[in-house]
Amino acid sequence: MHTSGPADAADAVVVGGGTVGGWCAYFLRRAGLSRVILLEKRTLGQGATSRAAGIVRTQGGTPWAVRLGEWSRKFYLSQHDELGIDSGFTPQGYVLPAFTDDDVVAARERMAMQTRLGLNVRWLEPGQLDALNPTLAPGRTLGGTYCAEDGYLTPPRNVTAYAVALATCGVDIRERITFTGLTLDGGRVTGVQTSAGPISAPLVVLTGGPELADVGALSRIRIPAGGVRHQVAVTQPHPDLSAERVPMVFDLAAGLYWRPEEGGLLFGMSNPDEPPGEASSVDEPYLAVMRQRLAELVPVTAGLGLRRTWAATIDYTPDHLPIIGPAIVAGEVLGGVTVAGAGGAGMMWGPAVARAAADVALHGTTEVVDVADLGLDRFDEAGNSRLGTDPIALPFPEHAPQAPGRLTLS
Repeated sequence: MHTSGPADAADAVVVGGGTVGGWCAYFLRRAGLSRVILLEKRTLGQGATSRAAGIVRTQGGTPWAVRLGEWSRKFYLSQHDELGIDSGFTPQGYVLPAFTDDDVVAARERMAMQTRLGLNVRWLEPGQLDALNPTLAPGRTLGGTYCAEDGYLTPPRNVTAYAVALATCGVDIRERITFTGLTLDGGRVTGVQTSAGPISAPLVVLTGGPELADVGALSRIRIPAGGVRHQVAVTQPHPDLSAERVPMVFDLAAGLYWRPEEGGLLFGMSNPDEPPGEASSVDEPYLAVMRQRLAELVPVTAGLGLRRTWAATIDYTPDHLPIIGPAIVAGEVLGGVTVAGAGGAGMMWGPAVARAAADVALHGTTEVVDVADLGLDRFDEAGNSRLGTDPIALPFPEHAPQAPGRLTLS
């Protein structure tokens, strides 16, 4: 760790200019801090944030996921009144189909939990599901859950929204500046070291998406998080795929989801058998497997070409839940440092994780969600979580890398 004297000062420094870091800096400034500095080694949103699919789903598999998703959804809806700009959230409705009897049991149990938490989610019988989603091959499901309020946003527009919010509220944005470590005194942070020199600050929030473990490692903070390839593709348009005919759908067993996009379908997937690592290209063989599954469920897509395909490295945690809590070094809490990661759900949970992290940094607690179990202390030395895995998630790896390496998003 560095111990040189600081030449610059702030009330708080946020590391990382993705959706979690960006909105966190905004919330810290709105909470009354006079000077908030945001460090981003590239440019705002250049990493996974701008390459997301934009899904905002409140139908989580745990109470944490439900509360984070619902808080974020409401925030997206309130943005225009608050900021004069928004992230382009579109309520589209989201179906989670059940294909087996076990799926039905699990879905109904989830729906009961979600309803207790206030979600407007209902069960669709097979015929109702087919009627709601006429592009789906008929008779394939045993029904499913549906929430009409779930939707999606436009990831580049989300970057624009928080960039405008940061600029108008007076956050000091420092792009192309790399965080290189923390400055400590007696087990408490006194500032950060950067490629442009030191900054004095009593509060630091560490974010970084798929690079969060690397960010922590610069200050000996072990963060069980990793990065893994995620692929997204968009089909050519077709009249049968108009938005009013296509609710969003998550084929949980296959790890495949889709939503309308520019008259076609946007679909995304992660390969559960792929080891963690950076995204450098589209995995064409696995894309072909997922295209075949999509064609079985949405037959009209079988004859459509692809307009766009891309891969990005997105973050994950072993239990598919976010990290929100104080930094820990050698079993001891590091005063003034908060760690925040959305566990691969940056669009879905990002604003809520950001607000919760800002609250925790300022007050040690938050009303957004109960964060008592979401900190780093839930992981053992091997990176295993004491929490159950969120069952409604992409099939990311269930173990974080033991020795995090550098990730470069391609």
